[in-house]
Amino acid sequence: MRSVAGIQPFFRLLAALFMAATLAGCGIFDSKTDATAGWSANKLYTEAREAQSEGAWDRAAQYYEKLEARYPYGRFAQQAQLELGYVYWKGGEPGSALAAADRFIKLHPNHPAVDYAYYLKGLINFNEDLGFAGYVSSQDPTERDPKAARESFDAFRELVTRFPDSKYTPDAILRMNYLVNAMASHEVHVAYYYLMRGAYVAAANRAQYAIKVYPESPAIEEALAILAAAYDKLEMTELRDDADRVLRKNYPDSRYLKEGVERQSAWWKLW
Repeated sequence: MRSVAGIQPFFRLLAALFMAATLAGCGIFDSKTDATAGWSANKLYTEAREAQSEGAWDRAAQYYEKLEARYPYGRFAQQAQLELGYVYWKGGEPGSALAAADRFIKLHPNHPAVDYAYYLKGLINFNEDLGFAGYVSSQDPTERDPKAARESFDAFRELVTRFPDSKYTPDAILRMNYLVNAMASHEVHVAYYYLMRGAYVAAANRAQYAIKVYPESPAIEEALAILAAAYDKLEMTELRDDADRVLRKNYPDSRYLKEGVERQSAWWKLW
């Protein structure tokens, strides 16, 4: 039978190994495994900015994360929190980017650069769902969730409302106009989809929604034509005539008055 004296060194060895692993996990041995160990906040920020300028998004994110973790207080930490949103976004992580922007807004609601955080939120969702690539693709818009477009619009609206003099506001307004037209076109396309499949009540409801919510959008011309066509199929002649009268008054040269609402090709395809 092994003596107690013989067992004790064994357990001491296990304890030493466990302690070493724990200390390594806590960063005690960072100087051997992490080249940034001992770097000042200024050094981390400088290296992060350099990596960012080179388009090395992952490396920049790592430096900003280390900066915030090691030096959580001060202007460098605040700037790192703000830059992380942009770096995550450019690195193909929109979810992390939105979370970083939201976190900055929550932690620093009165920061001089909080307008940029709202602008960044709008940009991320704008490019995520309704960027140029999405609109020239062959994907049917009814298969895309307009949630990102709405969230983008909300972020830009918050920016424009709270910071009318921000340097980002003019661009935000332009993007809001685009988003309104895009979302209206989406609703009208869905209304047309229902009309072509004989779901006339659904088509009328969707067209009415577009007219009510987006009254200034160019897509309202087609919405009125779809509304008149849906009422005609439902044999609701009085409502049909009302929609037709509004269409003729506001769009006297509308092609829908001559050609009807049937499309020759999908509206979202450019070729």
